[in-house]
Amino acid sequence: MSDLPLIPHWINGTEHHTTGTNTAPVYNPATGEHTRNVTLATESDINTAITAAATAFPTWRDTSLARRQAIIFRFRELLTTRKNELAHIITHEHGKVLSDAAGEIGRGLEIVDLACGFPHFLKGDHTINASTGIDVHSLKQPLGVVGIISPFNFPAMVPMWFFPLAIAAGNTVILKPSEKDPSAANWLAALWKEAGLPDGVFNVLHGDKTAVDGLLNSPVVQSISFVGSTPIAKYIYETAAKTGKRVQALGGAKNHMLVLPDADLDHAADQAINAGYGSAGERCMAISVILAVETIADDLTAKIKDRIQQLRIGDGTNKHEPDLGPLITAAHRDKVASYIDIAENDGARIVVDGRDVTPDAGGEGFFLGPTLLDEVPTTSRAYTEEIFGPVLSIVRVKSYQEGVDLINSGQFGNGTAIFTNDGRAARRFETEVEVGMIGINVPIPVPVGYYSFGGWKNSLFGDAKAYGVQGFDFFTRQKAVTSRWPDPAADPEGINLGFPANT
Repeated sequence: MSDLPLIPHWINGTEHHTTGTNTAPVYNPATGEHTRNVTLATESDINTAITAAATAFPTWRDTSLARRQAIIFRFRELLTTRKNELAHIITHEHGKVLSDAAGEIGRGLEIVDLACGFPHFLKGDHTINASTGIDVHSLKQPLGVVGIISPFNFPAMVPMWFFPLAIAAGNTVILKPSEKDPSAANWLAALWKEAGLPDGVFNVLHGDKTAVDGLLNSPVVQSISFVGSTPIAKYIYETAAKTGKRVQALGGAKNHMLVLPDADLDHAADQAINAGYGSAGERCMAISVILAVETIADDLTAKIKDRIQQLRIGDGTNKHEPDLGPLITAAHRDKVASYIDIAENDGARIVVDGRDVTPDAGGEGFFLGPTLLDEVPTTSRAYTEEIFGPVLSIVRVKSYQEGVDLINSGQFGNGTAIFTNDGRAARRFETEVEVGMIGINVPIPVPVGYYSFGGWKNSLFGDAKAYGVQGFDFFTRQKAVTSRWPDPAADPEGINLGFPANT
């Protein structure tokens, strides 16, 4: 066994150390250093987590809304006060720079804010005298034990898309974070404990496919929320649905940014840099393709190239913080870099080659610099597949319509953007484009917390999007109650075998 620290599970309000021996390495991506290992769940660990959550559910379900709300407010206060601590954990294990890690936490806090007002979303309806002497009202109740399977790229924000609403609604949670950067999940679990959340309401189960399948196949787990690649999202959806679970499985993306001739090209170039290279391109909402109308394509390409050359690449913990850090693992860095070869072999022109980068970092980190490809063929895998790294492709189009047709022909429908000063074109775009989240002169149109996040086509499996009103609907189920209190002074109605009708 390694002498490195071992990250345990968090089950029933405390650290849970498995009797199993399977672990996964956790690295500092900026240095390449193997810093610790994370426990991988056994069948026994999975059953222990599910049992803890199931045991805690009846009491948490019956806890008053006022008490639940007080705990969530306390969690919010603690997280707001100590978010810099969490940001450092994320940077050390994911590699994103500290400002980006802090931004991730800030966006997650939006959902915690929404959860603080949850009693409003749990209200039912009431109708008096739906029929003579008969009233109808509805109830919203929690599902029970719910599973969350989250990706490596946002180890704090993505879990916070789900668990604040699930907990507020009265459910108990098992979070299975990525084994690549697992410490943020344990930190959040300890914070819930400090906020006063009862043991067993929030549990963290580390692991690989064994842990995932354990949640998917358990008859106790009532729903699965997932964010990750499209093939896994489809597997999650199909497997969980077979056992009657509710599923919201958010998959991959290939997000386009259409730039029309009347756009402010300096603004468009700035936003292309932000959306293409922020968090080293490891975002499902990253812009990975710029559709540039031919008349402005040369100018836009030159402006983006100039801005790339000003970017600083390095260790996100450096005193002089760089603009972007490394990728999550060496294997992922090499996979992303392979798409540069694919594009070049397919006829694309490499404008800026990120493989030549010299980062400001010690050790052998997993760095790939910002890469810009021009004239990328739409038949190339570099165009059709999600790269998930700092590789930005330019595809030249003749017109607005050709750009929209290209977007709509793709398998994904997560996010897209148009840059224009023409309101008519923008209005047409938001109506005609077959994508779930749209930006108009906004490159990363992630909705604010009180709207819902989710795409179309192969970017979302299941009927419910993440957070917002749809999030509360996902984590509750409704009952309709029809009641009558007969007047003892009235004549009895007698027997009537007819179908109940409104009288």
